[in-house]
Amino acid sequence: MVMNVVPGPTYAEMRDPLLLPSELRAAAQAALGDELNPLNLFNINWKNTDASVEKIVLPRALTGVDANIVVLSGRNYPSGSMKVGPAYVTLAEAEALHGLRPGDKAVIGPSTGNFGIGTAYISRLKGYRAIVVMPDNMSDERYERIRQYGGDLDLTPGTESDVILTLERTHDEYVSRPDDYIVLAQFELLPNYRFHRHVTGDAAAQAVRGIGNGRVAAFVSAPGSAGTLAAGDYLKTLWPDTCIVALEPRQCSTLFDGGQGQHRIEGIGDKMVTLIHNVFNTDLLMLIHDEDTVRGMEAVQAGTDVLVRRLGLSETEAMGLRDKLGPSCICNIVGAIKTAKYLGLGREDNVVTIATDSYDRYPSVSRALYERIGGRPDDDQLETWAKSVFLGASLGEIIDLNRGGHHRRLQEMKEALWPRFGYAPEAIRRMASQEYWDGEYEKIWEADPLIEEVRGELPAA
Repeated sequence: MVMNVVPGPTYAEMRDPLLLPSELRAAAQAALGDELNPLNLFNINWKNTDASVEKIVLPRALTGVDANIVVLSGRNYPSGSMKVGPAYVTLAEAEALHGLRPGDKAVIGPSTGNFGIGTAYISRLKGYRAIVVMPDNMSDERYERIRQYGGDLDLTPGTESDVILTLERTHDEYVSRPDDYIVLAQFELLPNYRFHRHVTGDAAAQAVRGIGNGRVAAFVSAPGSAGTLAAGDYLKTLWPDTCIVALEPRQCSTLFDGGQGQHRIEGIGDKMVTLIHNVFNTDLLMLIHDEDTVRGMEAVQAGTDVLVRRLGLSETEAMGLRDKLGPSCICNIVGAIKTAKYLGLGREDNVVTIATDSYDRYPSVSRALYERIGGRPDDDQLETWAKSVFLGASLGEIIDLNRGGHHRRLQEMKEALWPRFGYAPEAIRRMASQEYWDGEYEKIWEADPLIEEVRGELPAA
């Protein structure tokens, strides 16, 4: 049975929730305590329906650099991760531009975790059945959360590094049946690019207001889908010299040198140049050791006293980091520290990065760490980890992509991969031009009025 569209925000309202009626903003905030209330769709923003961006400014006692490291925190998005944003806008665009309605088709979300959770969650709120295609060796918490939202799992062999198998499964089983399924393939979704360029990019710019010189010197993110890196395209329109930095696991250094190994950083390092990665607008590429991200997570999560007594953080600073960071968040933080060192940034300079989710999805990763080291770490071990991971972030394994033909190399990797999944070579070649990406971004102004039209009157508070 086909149902009416469940209303949600426009791109403009996700960027600035103050555009929504105050009564609706208040009702959406009240709905945060009821996770399955569809009003939570209006909480899809970096600002919790308010005016201030949710962020963490890391203490220099932890980073060891003069620059301000500012972390956008996605944990307060509905379902606990900002990945609900791209999932939502893809469905919203399909409803507004192509007439999709709940009951028409099942929603397919290929993912290694957070996007799959977001797909299941948004589908539940908007009345669609969801199937998440993901590797069979991810954290238990991710599978449980997908099932909690009523999503079905279609598991493929392997780990984070085997996401290409989920794409093959998705295209073989689901893309080939468009009458039955709508596929939210995050690595290919231009709404994913649009969301992060418009919403996350603006949030990054606003997050540094009143901090240092109020500008973003560098934006740092590990590419999973590479959607988040689209924020860099927005930041470069404000400050053309903003440095955009991509991070990879050392154990799976595909963009760096073609490496294809396994790694432990869930959510990144997917053995490909994704279709929606604007490679010509990425300036630096860095490698991060996967074990450092898990040890850094544990040092922050279990080492509050150690951070205070042995590193000099205040108790408020140390407690403010607990429960907020998973392995990919630590990866981004280490990359931000490396960036500040590499660029020689000072106290007036700001580096912005992303915490996609929080620790609640990774207790099983901590348990696996304990098994590898023979038990829980003591204070001496936690101190060693904190100092080596954060204060000791090295300047090794960094490529300047603006030199040596690296942008062209990455573009050629994209052109070699994506025809396997039905994309015309000429269409992929057009992605080498900034005009292509600007044109895709401009589609927001076509989509927003149609989203408003389809949703009709906004829900009453």
